[in-house]
Order: sequence, then structure tokens, then C-alpha cells
Amino acid sequence: MIKLFLLLGAILGGFSVAFGAFASHALKERLVDRSLEIFELAARYQMYHALALLLVGMLLSRADTGQAFLTASGISFLVGVLLFCGSLYALSLSGIKILGAITPLGGVAFMVGWACLAIGVWNYK
Repeated sequence: MIKLFLLLGAILGGFSVAFGAFASHALKERLVDRSLEIFELAARYQMYHALALLLVGMLLSRADTGQAFLTASGISFLVGVLLFCGSLYALSLSGIKILGAITPLGGVAFMVGWACLAIGVWNYK
């Protein structure tokens, strides 16, 4: 899981930069302001959680205890990126409002990830 979290954190971070640039240049004239804001929010949250995933991978590589919570944290961050960011990207590009119903599930996954990270760090040795 360590290598997977580090690899996916790096990939998600790189794509976050690419998506942000795409929004600033290619989408600026094509989307209404609100859709552009939604797309940029998704890219920002993707970057935050890419960095969090890198942190989880680094902590796991040195952890003697608390590994289950750290692993749960990394998985939750990945699920959150897929559901939260993915639904916001799709919503902003397609305008299909029902996709917004998926976004809170991703937000819950992010919160679970941060809670698991806190518990994993608390148990960290």
C-alpha cells in the first residue's frame, strides 16, 4: 500500500496541476463562471488530498503501529477524490445537476480519511 499511495499521490498531484491549467486556459471562455469555479474547486481539493496521500504513504513507510488507520485514511482519500472531485469535474463540464448528489459522499470519505489519519497519527510509533 505504501508504494501505491505514494504513486497515486504523485499522479493525482500532477493531474491536479494539469486540470487547473486546463481550467484557466481552455475552459475559461467555454464555461460559465459558476461551472469554472466548481471545476477549480475540484482541482484544489484533488491537490490537497494528493498531498495528504503522500503524507499517508510516508507515515506508513515508517509506522510500527497505527497502520490499519493510516491505510484506511489513504483509501478514504482516494475514494473521496473519485467521488468528490470526479463528480464536480463531471458536473461542471456536463451541467447535469444530479451529479451534485454524489459530491457529499466524497466529502464524507474525505472526513473519514482525516479522522483515520488523526487516529493513525495518535497511535503512531
